[in-house]
Amino acid sequence: MASQTVTIAAAGNAEYGIWRVILASAAGTLIEWYDFFIFGSLVAVLSLKFYPPGNEIFAYIAYLTTFAVGFVVRPFGSLFFGRIGDVVGRKYAFLATLSIMGGATALIGLLPTFKTAGWFAPITLIVIRMLQGLAVGGEYGGAAVYVAEHVPDRKRGFYTSFIQITGMLGLCVSLIVVRLAEQSMSKRAFDAWGWRLPFLLSIFLVGISLYARSKMNESPIFSTIKSAGKTSTQPLKDAFTKWENLREVLISLFGATAACGVVAYMGHLYPLFYLQTILRVSEKTTIFAVAVAILMVLPFVTLFGWLSDKVGRKWLMMAACLLAVMTYIPIYEGMEHAAGNNVVKVKSTKNKVTGAISLTAMTLDPTTGMQMPAKEALDPNLPMLVFLLFVQGIYASMIYGPLAAYLVEAFPARIRYTSLSLPYHIGFGIFWRLPPVDWALGLRCDRQHIRGPLLPYVCRSGDPCGGWSIAERDPRYTNLG
Repeated sequence: MASQTVTIAAAGNAEYGIWRVILASAAGTLIEWYDFFIFGSLVAVLSLKFYPPGNEIFAYIAYLTTFAVGFVVRPFGSLFFGRIGDVVGRKYAFLATLSIMGGATALIGLLPTFKTAGWFAPITLIVIRMLQGLAVGGEYGGAAVYVAEHVPDRKRGFYTSFIQITGMLGLCVSLIVVRLAEQSMSKRAFDAWGWRLPFLLSIFLVGISLYARSKMNESPIFSTIKSAGKTSTQPLKDAFTKWENLREVLISLFGATAACGVVAYMGHLYPLFYLQTILRVSEKTTIFAVAVAILMVLPFVTLFGWLSDKVGRKWLMMAACLLAVMTYIPIYEGMEHAAGNNVVKVKSTKNKVTGAISLTAMTLDPTTGMQMPAKEALDPNLPMLVFLLFVQGIYASMIYGPLAAYLVEAFPARIRYTSLSLPYHIGFGIFWRLPPVDWALGLRCDRQHIRGPLLPYVCRSGDPCGGWSIAERDPRYTNLG
């Protein structure tokens, strides 16, 4: 009886320890994604702060390109911090990434604008954005590996799904913080200095997370292989010059992370731009709809992570891609109808007085049938918008929930951090042609139909060749040691 009590107590302590690991890892990763996404959440304000006035389209493209710089450097961050994580330790690598991200985000809150500092402002902003991208490049792999190397094999999909939630939640928190800052002051005050507050808040959040992470121990699997002298001294060489491992890297990229990146951005980031700029839905309504949809979707990320422990990762991920390919265009047609202002195309117009160029959503005059500027969507069908965003979020959850477990199971412990980080960040940041730039350039190249920019995404979200090549591993018997 006594031995049974001891066993139950030990199991309870182990479970408590796992949740402490998950909480500390997920909190830090959430803050990093908050820092990363706050930049995109303020595009309408900051694009005109850090670039020359007078050409709205140029400012948008320049700002979105700066946003995209963060995606470009993410793979380099994955290599740099992946090597540290495989040689020195998982804990130290993502302590460093959190510190860099927090410092870079705070600097944006202190940065002078173009009006004050001229070209120094956008150049410095690009450098800071590169630091953010480097930090995110090292963060995800560290958090996913650290949690996976603590949890039981049979529950790996479920537990690692809490790391997957942090990306969506970070975006949602960034939207909420921006909205609260806007509501707490006048529009003039927010435009003048209030936009800095969400960036400066990062100092406080990062400080708390750094304290929590500093109290964590190293991953037990990494500690074991390090004490046995089995760590890799050249993880980059071992990961990418040996065909057996390189093959897994390529399969992970083409079969999982690339399509996952498209599905995730289509579900959560593209609608922010599409609803406000194309369909002329107000910023308040857009943020509310996206935030509600994300919050509704969060439990499904964990659900699909848990389900992947029962049925496997591969088929859930492929089903998400197939559903996305089949339904994206009908979903966005539904969003057009839900907006209620009959937008049919977008064109650029030049202000006759100031010469400023801006995007104008066009509709048809019900009397003459001629095109005319569309009015703001004053009474959109909000429940329908939330539902359509929720459906896209379900697709993202189906592929994103099992993704971390799939990636950590694909690579050996001695080079795991490096190996999984690179395909993840190429798939999400570069391979699918930099989603933020697509938003702007897609509109510029296809003004005849407002769904024109969707087509590259629809094509890229389905990757049947890569998906079929994914190896289905039984998660119950895949040991990470």
